[in-house]
Amino acid sequence: MPRESVKMVLRRKTLYIVVLLSCCFGVYAQEQQKKTMVYLERSETLNFDEKRIADAQILVGDVVFRHEDALMYCDSAYFYEKSNSLDAFGHVRFVQGDTLQGFGDLLYYNGNTKLARMRRNVRLVHGRPDENPTILTTDSLNYDRNRGIAYYYTGGTVSDSLNTLTSVKGTYTPNTKKAVFSKEVQLVNPNFVLTSDTLLYNTATKVTDIISPTTIVYDKETDIYTSRGWYNTETEHSMLLDQSLIVHSDGQTLTGDTIYYDKHIGYGQIIGHMEMHDSTQHATLYGQYGEMWEEDNRGFATDSALMVDWSDSLHWAYIHADTLFTEALHYTDSAMNDTSYRRVRAYYGVRVYRDDMQMVCDSLVYLSMDSTIHLYQMPVCWSGRQQISSDSICVYLKNNIVDHAECMVDALCVMEDSLGQFNQMSGKEMITYMENGEVKLVDMSGNAQTVYYPLEEDGSIVGMNTTESSFIRVYVENQQVQRMRFTKNTTGILYPMDQIPSGADRLMTFFWAITHRPTDKNDVFRKTDLSKMKTER
Repeated sequence: MPRESVKMVLRRKTLYIVVLLSCCFGVYAQEQQKKTMVYLERSETLNFDEKRIADAQILVGDVVFRHEDALMYCDSAYFYEKSNSLDAFGHVRFVQGDTLQGFGDLLYYNGNTKLARMRRNVRLVHGRPDENPTILTTDSLNYDRNRGIAYYYTGGTVSDSLNTLTSVKGTYTPNTKKAVFSKEVQLVNPNFVLTSDTLLYNTATKVTDIISPTTIVYDKETDIYTSRGWYNTETEHSMLLDQSLIVHSDGQTLTGDTIYYDKHIGYGQIIGHMEMHDSTQHATLYGQYGEMWEEDNRGFATDSALMVDWSDSLHWAYIHADTLFTEALHYTDSAMNDTSYRRVRAYYGVRVYRDDMQMVCDSLVYLSMDSTIHLYQMPVCWSGRQQISSDSICVYLKNNIVDHAECMVDALCVMEDSLGQFNQMSGKEMITYMENGEVKLVDMSGNAQTVYYPLEEDGSIVGMNTTESSFIRVYVENQQVQRMRFTKNTTGILYPMDQIPSGADRLMTFFWAITHRPTDKNDVFRKTDLSKMKTER
């Protein structure tokens, strides 16, 4: 290596060592600068007793110490000037600035570490007396002045203008007004009690950060179960995460991935896996987004919205739509009793599955007051091998079982028999009567027309019969047309099976939309193109 290069390397190394030593000395100087002396301001008496307490000044009467911006008062003390520490006894008062004071029976203070250890009947007061200060009470408190943190580990209480919090362990930071509580945490508010294992709390904002399983109980009203989120104890606004649960005394529960909840006005907004459960009305509302109002038990759901009615254990109803609403309405009955009933409204792409009937339409209204389901805009219903449709349909339930359905305007009933033929009836109005999930009787009125296939006793087809009448009654057994009754002014033609004219086997309004039929509770989420149903012939 050239001589000049060697010199340059040596110079660089020397410079590096100088800089390194400078940094070390700088750090050492800073550390030394941090260690300021504790000063004795006053004392009525000062004594020494090397045999009993070596290297200690024994101070008695109106003792005052100063360390930086902190003052310490007591009745008596041992002052260890060499170690820059003291032990204070009786009516101890620790004052830092004009907003922080500590009280207790004992104080052990180290000026080098700036650690104040207060014992027995400890009370830490943060804030001016006229500003509702925060008060921490415990039997054993450590205050680290370097970090500005007070902490206890044998049980303590923090109270402010609104809440009182107790726990086995806790820390409080005066500068940020933040507290951390752990083990047997309880927050008592005038309106509720919160219990948890670990809780973060801000005495300025009155907001709790929830990071462990937590219960919030409103007396005889509402219980909240959550493990993550935040709760504003002053406004009663909250954000609850991780499938938190809200339980109301009226039997309504609410859960979801994220719940923005305003207890004060009784409103909740739910995002992700919403489940609103009403044990009084025996219904559950699901969705990926929804809203809830405690008044009138109102709920709204969209994005995979689903209403499950489980008022009858044998006949659950599954209602899906783009948007679902549910609410409790009130009325006064004939005996002047105040009572309530549930109304469910479903909009756009409605699909319903019950074991005794399946339905599709554009919009739906269910009223528990008279147990009716109203279907609007191209409604179609199926039961067994029967299909009914019209401009609007009203389904009546009796003891939670489909009893009959009223079809208004352009009514159509199609029954597929065991041989694959379609018995058809159409008219202005129609009523179908059900029993055990099967059609038993059909009344068709107003320009009633039929296409049906009468059977011989051995089950063979006689032919195809077409009729026109003002009224037709059809009797059905085992999903087969047994007989029909007509008015006097009825016309009809019976065609042998090999002589049926082309197109005569279908009424003008005939369609068979079996591919759109919900087949089970999960199939309600399948999309229905209502505009294509009537083209399926």
